[in-house]
Order: sequence, then C-alpha cells, then structure tokens
Amino acid sequence: MTLRHFLRDDDLTAEEQALVLRRAVELKAAPFSRRPLEGPRTVAVVFDKPTLRTQVSFAGAITALGGYPLVVDGTLAQIGTRESVADTARILGPQSAAVVWRTYGQDRIEEMAAHAGVPVVNALTDDFHPCQILADLLTVLEHKGTLAGRTLGYVGDGANNMAHSYLLGCALAGMHVRIGTPAGHQPAPAILARARELAAAQGGSVLVTDDPVAAVEGVDVLVTDTWVSMGMEGEKGDRQGAQSPFAPFAVTQSLMAQAAPDAIFLHCLPAYRGFEVEAEVIDGPRSVVWDEAENRLHAQKALLSFLLEGA
Repeated sequence: MTLRHFLRDDDLTAEEQALVLRRAVELKAAPFSRRPLEGPRTVAVVFDKPTLRTQVSFAGAITALGGYPLVVDGTLAQIGTRESVADTARILGPQSAAVVWRTYGQDRIEEMAAHAGVPVVNALTDDFHPCQILADLLTVLEHKGTLAGRTLGYVGDGANNMAHSYLLGCALAGMHVRIGTPAGHQPAPAILARARELAAAQGGSVLVTDDPVAAVEGVDVLVTDTWVSMGMEGEKGDRQGAQSPFAPFAVTQSLMAQAAPDAIFLHCLPAYRGFEVEAEVIDGPRSVVWDEAENRLHAQKALLSFLLEGA
C-alpha cells in the first residue's frame, strides 16, 4: 500500500474525505470493529504545544484500534534543537506504526513525513488543523444530514490555522465557505486560491469579507475560534482589548440570529466566553460544541484506519 500522510486538509481527495467520514460514522456506532493496530502496535503522539482534546482523542482512537499511544513531550525532546527533525523521524518511524505531531511550522511536519517512513498526521500546526475539520464535518453531517451545498460561516481571525483548514476542508466537501475577518487578518493568498480551486471542482464557493453579517447571514453552520492562537499570547491585550479589530466579529446572540433559524454553532475549543463568543451562544441550544469535541475521537479513528488500511 502506498505510504500516505495527512499534513493538510487537501491531502485527501473529495472521495477519500467522504470515505473517512463514512468510516467515522461506522466506528462511532461500532468502536472496535477495525483493529489495524492490534498487537498492540505503537503510535507516537508528539506535542510541542498545549493540548487537551487532541491528546485525549488520539489516545482513545489509537487504543480503540488496538494500539498503544506513546505520548512524547516535545518540549523535553526539543525536536529541531537538541536533535534535528530528520533524525527524530528516523528514531520514531521504525518504532511506530504512525507519528502524530502537534507542532509549529508546517515545514517541520513536512520534514517529519519525508523521513519517518510511516504515516504522519498533523495534529495542528501554525498553518492548518485538519483533524479538527474532519470532526467538524462529521458533526455537521450528523446534525444536518448532508455536507454538499451547505453554507458555513466562520468569523474571527481569518489568517489562523482554523480558517485555513475550514477553507480547504469545507471546499473539498462541496460546501459554501464564508470567512468574516477584519482587513489585515485575511487568509494566506495561496491557501485561498487553493480553496477556490477545490470549491469550483466540487460545486461549492468561497467568500472572504470584512462584514460579519455578510459572513453569517442565512448560514447553516456558524463557527468561530479564539482570537489568541497558541504562540500569540503576547498579542492578547491587542486582540482581546476594547479596541480589538475582532470585536465586531464576536458571536453574540444578535449575530447568531442572522444565521438560518436551525443553524448550529461550532467552536474547536478552548473558548473564551465574553470575547469571541457569548456564553448564551456557546452554552445555548444551538451549540453542538460538545458533540464536536467527542467527534475528534471518531474522526481520528477513521483517519488512522484509512492511512493504515486504505480504502
């Protein structure tokens, strides 16, 4: 079987993404029906950044597939400082069935994939968070029944990893993606161009706007993310202060009311109530964030199964 990695959302084709999501539904209903890691085989799960949901869901997914999650503290390993990424890959790969890595630059995970000799999974980089998008698409599928033709509106920092992955992952699913973000915080041009290419091929569309109402009016799914991504803590005062450029993009009850009457609300968490979202929204009846968090487990079981077993 050809070695495959999942480093960004469009490492899957549209057909493969749909297959992974179908498999996630199957594995949610029958959690132990696929055992590609029986042995147990080890999967190295490496964290250079803080984690809760990612660590819990990957550990659970690997265990359910019959494997052993070897969690590696990247701050102790000092990958790229004490030892090169390439040398680390040559250590982890032969002793693991796969490598899952939450790190900083996209170049780091690409170098890991070039040398590990086993599937490498992006558990979040500065540019993308593709495993989260699979969980979000699974959640939309469960609550809305279909993905193609649905409209998702994201408001907040359009230049962060979540906005980039929503653009690619949702365009791949044939959805209409709207990004509402202040001028100066728009998605990377290359990622935006790729998303438009995918959307055109799959019958979806992409819109980037600095008008929060235009971004969410009539949408089926309304999404936000923290305004202070990991690594941006020094900018917290400017990003969450009274004069924050993101303030008009906060998901208030008023903004939520602009979405379709049956729209659902997503947030990858952690959430900061009173900043990017009002408590009344995230804790309200239209919020499905806890389903979304659990679905990380099922989507990642399906993804690992696909990378290890194929279609």
